[in-house]
Amino acid sequence: MGNEKVSPQKRKAPRKKRPNPYKAKQRKINRYVRITGRVAFIIQAVLSLILVLTISRTKLLPGKYIMAISAGLGALALITFLMNLRRNRKIRIAGTAISAAAIVLVCVFTTYFNRTMNVLQSNSKALKTDNMIVVVREDDPAQVLVDAKDYKFGVHLPAGAAGGSSAMVTDIEEALSGKINLVEYGSDIEVAKALLDGEVDAAIYNKAYTSVIAESIDNEEYESLVRVLHQYGIETDIEKETVDVGEPFNVLISGIDVYGDISQTSRSDVNIIVTVNPKTKKVLLTSTPRDYYVRIPEESGDARDKLTHAGIYGVDASMRTLEELYGIDITYFVRVNFDTLIKLVDAMDGLDVYVEYPFDAYTDEYHFDKGWHDMFGDQVLAFCRERYSFADGDNQRGRNQEQVLKALIEKLLSPAILPHYADILDSLDGFFQLNMSQEKIAELVNMQLTDNAHWEILKQTAEQGQGGLEPTYSGGSTPLYVMWPDWASVYVNSARIETILNEGYN
Repeated sequence: MGNEKVSPQKRKAPRKKRPNPYKAKQRKINRYVRITGRVAFIIQAVLSLILVLTISRTKLLPGKYIMAISAGLGALALITFLMNLRRNRKIRIAGTAISAAAIVLVCVFTTYFNRTMNVLQSNSKALKTDNMIVVVREDDPAQVLVDAKDYKFGVHLPAGAAGGSSAMVTDIEEALSGKINLVEYGSDIEVAKALLDGEVDAAIYNKAYTSVIAESIDNEEYESLVRVLHQYGIETDIEKETVDVGEPFNVLISGIDVYGDISQTSRSDVNIIVTVNPKTKKVLLTSTPRDYYVRIPEESGDARDKLTHAGIYGVDASMRTLEELYGIDITYFVRVNFDTLIKLVDAMDGLDVYVEYPFDAYTDEYHFDKGWHDMFGDQVLAFCRERYSFADGDNQRGRNQEQVLKALIEKLLSPAILPHYADILDSLDGFFQLNMSQEKIAELVNMQLTDNAHWEILKQTAEQGQGGLEPTYSGGSTPLYVMWPDWASVYVNSARIETILNEGYN
């Protein structure tokens, strides 16, 4: 009995081990965490490298900043790499989370950096646009150009002119497939008068002359008496200049009296020369009255015109006029209009501006008391434009404009601007124009970040001279109010500009 063998058929089959669903699930989760962490790390590393290479290529930041950024991104990448090597799931998840945060941070920084460079690049256009227009009287039945096919067109064609009105005539004849009936006059003022008097049915001129025409015929309502029937923009490149690294230079801040397209030619009511000395860290602001009676080189010959009218022929004409007046060289320009100032100041959350005298701004019905004011866009514009409320007229307006420019520069150089950086980028895009290259801008930013220096901002104004009625190049024989330069003031300002430019370079 004891040695009896068990039949093979009666042996129990070995129990099969059932798979543990919980452990299988955990293995799957671990594998997912591991793969996700590695992918996040790779993306983090690649984007970090792209950011460093992009910043290095533009030369916008000093080497020490680039090294600091590289070290920070490298250390962050090493930390996430080591965390992903650990077997502990929680540590791996934490590493993935850090990688995700780093990716977001790098993407945001790259986006802002590229937006900054794109704004600078898109607005670094040295060109001017002459908006040539065909106008008819407001009550004229013509609604489109073809309706005026048989009209008499009044036009001023300066001798030897290859563009402007001549190009507009060609454009009209191409649009109408035939020659038009032209009546020539000695100036755009005479053309406008002929239209209002019924001598011609339509007038051709540069839209920038509208304000000059209104002033010449002593009718501020002129623009409401006519209607634009056709418009043609003529773009002309402006020759670019530059200065060597670290050399002093002059910049013209030209403020035109219009809204909208920044490249359009128009009167330049703000003419501030900014003299920059990178070695002494000094900036000198020189304001010149808009009505100064001066020559416009390459345009007016020996005839004189108002300084503000130089802007009608482009910012380059304003630069040449001021160069001749002060005997200096102006290398760069920054061109702004009403929209630029309003949008920029609002994006900066206002400016603190000191008001020297209490006054009413008649253009926008604002009242300003003496003292410091926290101003927003519309208020700053009214403050900059007002001149009739002051005994010193245009001189005080120039000082007010310098006050605003000083406040702008100081706020742009302060850390307080950082929270508003994105808004400033949006406000500037398409609303200013400059002829400074991206490389030069990068050089100046790099220098400021390297030195972290405080700039001394100085101001001066060319004094008002003797005012009176004189014929102007733009206005023809019609006498307009002008101001003869105060030559003693001009010479003093010119000498001070030269002193600032040469200080530390002799």
